[in-house]
Amino acid sequence: MLKRFLSRLAVSLGMLVAVSLVAFIIVQLPPGDFADSFAADKISSGETFTKEEMEAVRERFGLNKPLVVQYFDWVSGFPSGNFGYSWGYKRPVVEVISERLPMTILIAFSTLIFTYLLAIPLGIYSALRQYSTTDFSLTILGYVGLATPNFLLALVLMYFANAWFGISVGGLFSLEFQDAPWSWARLVDLLAHLWVPVIVLGTAGMAFQLRIMRATLLEELNKMYVTAARATGLSEFKLIMKYPVRLALNPIVSTLGWELTTVISGAPIIGLVLSLPDTGPMFINALASQDMFLAGTMLLIYTVLVMIGSIISDVLLMLIDPRVKMGVA
Repeated sequence: MLKRFLSRLAVSLGMLVAVSLVAFIIVQLPPGDFADSFAADKISSGETFTKEEMEAVRERFGLNKPLVVQYFDWVSGFPSGNFGYSWGYKRPVVEVISERLPMTILIAFSTLIFTYLLAIPLGIYSALRQYSTTDFSLTILGYVGLATPNFLLALVLMYFANAWFGISVGGLFSLEFQDAPWSWARLVDLLAHLWVPVIVLGTAGMAFQLRIMRATLLEELNKMYVTAARATGLSEFKLIMKYPVRLALNPIVSTLGWELTTVISGAPIIGLVLSLPDTGPMFINALASQDMFLAGTMLLIYTVLVMIGSIISDVLLMLIDPRVKMGVA
């Protein structure tokens, strides 16, 4: 188990190097650079911006260097925790990201908890009550959840949160708690707002995992080992939970990393719609202004989160399925 974990960790580190290069190239693909975006903003606000001033901006931020040099200047600081300088925020990238990253992680993992806490028991119940009214209702719920765009669901929940519960729409805190120090009251206010982005980001994943759990469990219930176990007089609940449910969890657990990818990829748009104080809107603004070091670092962080989800998935698979631990599945 340890050998498999270390092997996966080594592959992840190699992948991070590749992702850093791809992220740098992606951010550099659009025409122009940060100096052009900076000049366009100045000109649109009615100010003058000469060619000499633009060249001064390029020299100040190292944009006049070859791309290869810019890339190695960026990655050389990684071991010391230096991810470059954010041109747009005029601060080190680490400082800019550290203010918003905790909220991103909180939303992402809260969404995963919401997804699996609902999908697994509802999928089990739907499989055990096949073709019942509840099964058909959950099937309809699954299709609606998969078909509804996240941004539309966000707008609907924003309306109902305000109309039914009196919660201020947008953000994760009420106005009086936005800049307040942490306290029990601020935590309660955060939880009162957190459910909206969690439901928005988790509904589609919950619906998908519910269908997977139902289909896989139905397949396991029809196998001979279940009939043999039932013939021994084992109680139905213990039989279901110990054998078919445990095996049916394999595809659910194995896609945890993918589910985290879906949550993270949808977070920036939802962050804009709901005005969340996470890294989503900041990432989109960094891409739009070609703030290369900030955007590239955010891509790396998203990749690390997905890798963490994949490693957790591998560990859980080894715990619930001995065949994976032994390397025979």
